[in-house]
Amino acid sequence: MTLHWLLALLILGQILFGWYLQGIERGTPDRTVFVNLHKSFGMLLGLLILFRSWWRLTHRPAPLPASRPAWEHSLAHVSHWALYACMLIMPISGYVASNFARWGVSVFNAGLLPRWGVENAAVYGVLNRTHVITSYVLVALICLRVLGALRHLVLGDGVLRRMRFRRWPP
Repeated sequence: MTLHWLLALLILGQILFGWYLQGIERGTPDRTVFVNLHKSFGMLLGLLILFRSWWRLTHRPAPLPASRPAWEHSLAHVSHWALYACMLIMPISGYVASNFARWGVSVFNAGLLPRWGVENAAVYGVLNRTHVITSYVLVALICLRVLGALRHLVLGDGVLRRMRFRRWPP
């Protein structure tokens, strides 16, 4: 549960940071520093996401109540796996795109990682667009999940109990 909420906060922060970067003028020293920080945190976040994905595959969550309609089970299942797909696609596409860009990947502005791609604007463009579009899809999925959670709160059907920390009141 802690990993779930930690990743939720870190991913939202990283997305907001990435969107903030779009407003910083290209070619300025500030942009370079912030882009390198975004890449560095993105790589760390990517590793946490891989760990979370492994955890999810090896630990089954509590089942949804059988009283919920089949469409709700299906929507929860599909949106859940779509979230994981986006959480994996976003850091991978960003990292791979950086290997086809002129700048590469600088880890916390301390040093460049070895590049394994050659500068290629077309490949970079496709992967960078994938990275950006995935951020919007991920935010839309998160909003859908939040709306679903609010719906369950209003219904009072107990589904949200699965998402709380154990010490919190029911």
